[in-house]
Amino acid sequence: MSATISASDVMKLRAASGAPMMDCKKALTETGGDFEKSIEWLRKKGIQTATKRADRDVGEGLVSSYIHHNGRVGVLLEVNCETDFVAKNEQFADFCRDISLHIASMKPEYLTRDEVPAEVVAKEREIAAEQIDKSKPADIQEKILDGRIGKFFAECCLMEQPFVKEDKKTIEQHRAETVGKIGENIVIRRFVRYEIGG
Repeated sequence: MSATISASDVMKLRAASGAPMMDCKKALTETGGDFEKSIEWLRKKGIQTATKRADRDVGEGLVSSYIHHNGRVGVLLEVNCETDFVAKNEQFADFCRDISLHIASMKPEYLTRDEVPAEVVAKEREIAAEQIDKSKPADIQEKILDGRIGKFFAECCLMEQPFVKEDKKTIEQHRAETVGKIGENIVIRRFVRYEIGG
């Protein structure tokens, strides 16, 4: 029987680890509600390290490129880190290559949801609202609408997309885990995707 995870348990773990709420909930779920094992789970995932390092300066990095074998799709990507030493590290280079490949494959339009223009979000909300069954209670309609907008962001924003090589985690979760492994803050700064006729 799985343990019931309360909101207060999640808040307590968040306060102790500094990790995002959803990661805390997952850690508690994965460890049957055991607080100490949840802290360990988060550490292994590198999320705690990533959170602690989030404010550190990232003045080094790489501009990574990817050209698809048919020559019709190309990506330029800037990823920053804290030191020149890590910028030359093979693990960091692999991370950059993986993200470039993901962008080529999954066609994100924006880096984060903050970059999506307000008018685009408003139009998506309008379209989604039209598709909702109006006989449902207002609060249920609002939840459905929020869910559909969340799905829209997950489709068009790089950081929220499921990672093409491991779709159980998002690009942001993959970044956080890589920070934990490398031990430096990593920031995906910007990207451009080119496609012939696109």
